[in-house]
Amino acid sequence: MTYSLTRYIKDKATEIGFEKIGITKATATKDEKVRLEKWIKNNHHGSMSWIEKRKDERGNIFNYFKEVKSVISIGVNYYSGYDQDQIKSNSKFSNYAWGEDYHDIIKSKLYTLLNDITANYPDIKGIACVDTSPIMEKVWAQRAGIGWQGKHTNLITRDYGSWLFLGELLLDVELDYDDEFIDDLCGSCTACIDACPTYALGEYEIYAEKCISYLTIEHRGEFGQNTELHDWIYGCDICQEVCPWNQKFSQITNEKKFYPKEEILSWQDADWENISENAFRKIFKGSAVKRTKHNGLVRNIKTNK
Repeated sequence: MTYSLTRYIKDKATEIGFEKIGITKATATKDEKVRLEKWIKNNHHGSMSWIEKRKDERGNIFNYFKEVKSVISIGVNYYSGYDQDQIKSNSKFSNYAWGEDYHDIIKSKLYTLLNDITANYPDIKGIACVDTSPIMEKVWAQRAGIGWQGKHTNLITRDYGSWLFLGELLLDVELDYDDEFIDDLCGSCTACIDACPTYALGEYEIYAEKCISYLTIEHRGEFGQNTELHDWIYGCDICQEVCPWNQKFSQITNEKKFYPKEEILSWQDADWENISENAFRKIFKGSAVKRTKHNGLVRNIKTNK
């Protein structure tokens, strides 16, 4: 029964469009919990109070879903083949936000998988998680054999680099488990650390309070003096762009919803500098960019002038 259910889940996940899938046993994450608490204590989460508020769940998956027995990790390739050189303006967007909001796309796929599982196995209970859920996605993805956490702290895979969105299904049933990915294939490379213009990276640790992605997306209010965003107005891809694994192994996604909006490709600096709130709402309806709000995007644009 266990084998057939595991095989069924993996086949269905592939059919739905998940490029990567791995399954691991839900267990304690004591070491990771200690590191998380130390990271928060050192204020490396910046003003992201929601991380601290739910650290007990993030550090112990059983505090989030008491009955969980298995963690199914999935990966979705979002690399569209475009790069910043193909954008007509100097205003840079992280390419994860070029298209439609990945939260909606992946959660829909996960619910399709979960609903299919529970329709055929009605005694199973589960929770679908994408990004906003208080669990350590990269930890579980590595335990499920999908890849390893690179020195830039993103999950890297052999076949897609780090251009992957992650998601999870937590189920209250035992399954067959994949081997953990135990190799560190970053080796002696420090390209990501060396390239970060704000010194937001240590080895295998990110200092969010210095990170351009954090500053342009999560930070609220005005910036401190001498803040440099290096032409990024939403997110930042520098550490991923310089990663040899991405340069050699990235593949173009089959999901057209991740392809860039026309405005991101064709708008020039003057268009972004004069963007109205109505235009912002129209362009970024159903986009991750709406998280920064119109005033946040305008602030970012002005800081780069």
